[in-house]
Amino acid sequence: MTDRRGYERFEGVVGEFASDSTPWWPRRPSAQGAPNVVVMLVDDLGFSDLEPFGSEIPTPHVSALAREGWVFTNYRTAPMCSPSRAALMTGLNPHRAGFGFVAHTDPGYPGFAGELPEDAPTLAESLRAGGYATFMVGKWHLTVESRLHDAADKSSWPLQRGFDRYFGSMDGFTSLHHPHRLVRDNSAVSVDDFADGYFLTDELTDEALGMIDDLRANDATKPFFLYYSHTSVHGPIQAKDADIARFAGRYAAGWNALREARFARQRELGIVPEHAELPGDGLPDAAHIPAWDSLSAEEQRLFARHMEVYAAAVHEIDESIGRITAHLERIGELDNTVFVLTSDNGGTSEGGVTGTRSYFAQFAQIAGLPDDWVRDVPRDPEDVGGPRLFGQYPAGWARVSNTPFRAFKSSTYEGGVHAPLIISWPDAPYRGRGLREQFVSVSDLTPTLLDLTGVLPLAERGGRPAQEMDGASAVDVLAAPGAGGRRSQYFECIGRRALIDGDWKVVSPAPPTKREGGAGGRWELYDLMADPTETRDLSSEQPVLTGELAERWREEAWRNAVFPLDDDGTLHARRPETEEALGKPVTLRPYAAPLERYRSAQLTVLRSFSIEVELLIEAGAAGVIVAHGDQGGGYVLAVEGGCTSIAYNAYGEMLRAQGARLAAGIHRLRLEFSEVPNLRWSVSLETDGVADAAVPSVPMLMGMAPFTGISVGYDYGSPVDWDLYERHRSFRFSGGEIRGATYVPGARSEHDPTVIKAVGEAVAAAVD
Repeated sequence: MTDRRGYERFEGVVGEFASDSTPWWPRRPSAQGAPNVVVMLVDDLGFSDLEPFGSEIPTPHVSALAREGWVFTNYRTAPMCSPSRAALMTGLNPHRAGFGFVAHTDPGYPGFAGELPEDAPTLAESLRAGGYATFMVGKWHLTVESRLHDAADKSSWPLQRGFDRYFGSMDGFTSLHHPHRLVRDNSAVSVDDFADGYFLTDELTDEALGMIDDLRANDATKPFFLYYSHTSVHGPIQAKDADIARFAGRYAAGWNALREARFARQRELGIVPEHAELPGDGLPDAAHIPAWDSLSAEEQRLFARHMEVYAAAVHEIDESIGRITAHLERIGELDNTVFVLTSDNGGTSEGGVTGTRSYFAQFAQIAGLPDDWVRDVPRDPEDVGGPRLFGQYPAGWARVSNTPFRAFKSSTYEGGVHAPLIISWPDAPYRGRGLREQFVSVSDLTPTLLDLTGVLPLAERGGRPAQEMDGASAVDVLAAPGAGGRRSQYFECIGRRALIDGDWKVVSPAPPTKREGGAGGRWELYDLMADPTETRDLSSEQPVLTGELAERWREEAWRNAVFPLDDDGTLHARRPETEEALGKPVTLRPYAAPLERYRSAQLTVLRSFSIEVELLIEAGAAGVIVAHGDQGGGYVLAVEGGCTSIAYNAYGEMLRAQGARLAAGIHRLRLEFSEVPNLRWSVSLETDGVADAAVPSVPMLMGMAPFTGISVGYDYGSPVDWDLYERHRSFRFSGGEIRGATYVPGARSEHDPTVIKAVGEAVAAAVD
């Protein structure tokens, strides 16, 4: 029986999968033994960005997985990355897993803790208890950022949450050419210089293969779980020159034409039903995107370059898959490996209408931002994607990525939550592969993988009974096209709400007021069977049903710790009082690994501050004294040619000043950053109490900048000043001695929205 979409009709209940066929296998591993498991998660990849989902970007290795497995066309995830990752790792809904938001804040409520609950075993913990070796490479983003520094409680780091080995970036993103911070197991990796041609995706793949080979050198049969969590294609979007060149000229026709072409290809592939409509330009989420033909030739050239880089990054992800699968085939283990490939949310519009070459300037969202704030510092389009700038593609291309759906990452429309999913297992004890249209959610992946491996989930963790998973195994869906899928799921992100119940979906694209309450505000109603791309709002025609489903959402929200909603935009400005210590003065020693990003930011961001240095100068002294930031924005104090110098990178615009020559002997330097009106700093250098050099007015760095942490005695990673880097690389200080650099934080800016809360105050607020 087929439904109105041309799909096999299914029925189901919340959190369960009902089958219309006899159970197809005895819930046991392959005859070859327990299968290996590889989960490859891509960051911010849109529904249509892979060949099996309609893309023109060549992804032959993804296509090979699709031919050997199942392509899910009705898979949904959370609207943002950390919530998706928490659900994937635990089988819980995002808020019950502690992640109603990304892992940057802990406002004091269980659904927004920014860390996994202690009584929620991860997939890695259950598999390790079931006899698996457990490996992870790439982006973690499941530790609240105030606990990423080297002295932090590491109970939420990968090794403490079930992984035997880890290598990657704990943060939400990083530069692929010069990562801002890499962690191996529980320690930061110390690197003075990244070699020319270094690229993080290649190193992550090398590390993953090395972990597998190290296991096989010691145990020929032990199954492994590899969680490969790509940083790409999250911004800043970057790729290797040779790969970008592959796509030169490919996007000159523009986003309107490409979107239509992808939609036509999706219909041919059966990814979308024939009657589906491509959402038009009049919808609110698309109204600000200009028609390609209305752009100037210069704009078209720049915007096309952004998409060439994005396509190259997707191609590189495919190459990493190819390297993993080729290696497994060489060692005879590909056939008995379950491979899962998916995205954590929809494509993102955070680049804005024009995209940006100044990623962190575009990120700045704060009250009082001056009208003349520059969100895209002009630079040569040929630098987009390379190491000299941090870029993000325009919203017009994000709309293409999410074809055929509307809206973007962080939205609860389908464009934010409808993602690609491929599962492949050549040695599976059944056949019947191909398209699957059943509704499957991200919280279903852990129970499905445990079912496929024959491993039972841990019944307890830390002496406490384990929370019951919200997800349910979807193994029946793999073997039986007519098996049942999930019926219902709630969504929430920054107060935006939605609920799917069977064929119906209600969406509230903005948070309600406090007076309106959790089920209040404006709700829209869509019939996903007749209108899978949400083009026709039926709420005025069916107000009773709309109200009933809104109330259902409220009930689910209470069950899943969704409240309080961020109804006034201040929820995530609250920080626990335990973070106050991170903003106290600190003295840093030279040549150590950089101070972690968030720890560094507490000393400098949205406040005045000074840096005090005692410096011994000897003959030929030269090098960086202190550096903070990167090509996305930062500052560096150095000695070059015998003179002091300041370089300030204002999101891509370089401002410099040179001071006096330093005589041999001991000198005391003070670099002062004083807030002036319009969210700017005045930067001045005193040497031995005498004014030496100054940059009178610079835009403050904020909103994740400076991104690379503070390094003393050299400029770690992506350089603050590219010209200085070309002359001296990381410019390690020599010919003297840096006898400590002390950061002295000053008054916080009046524009800083942060509110420090004691735990008791937060509890009282929750009760109110």
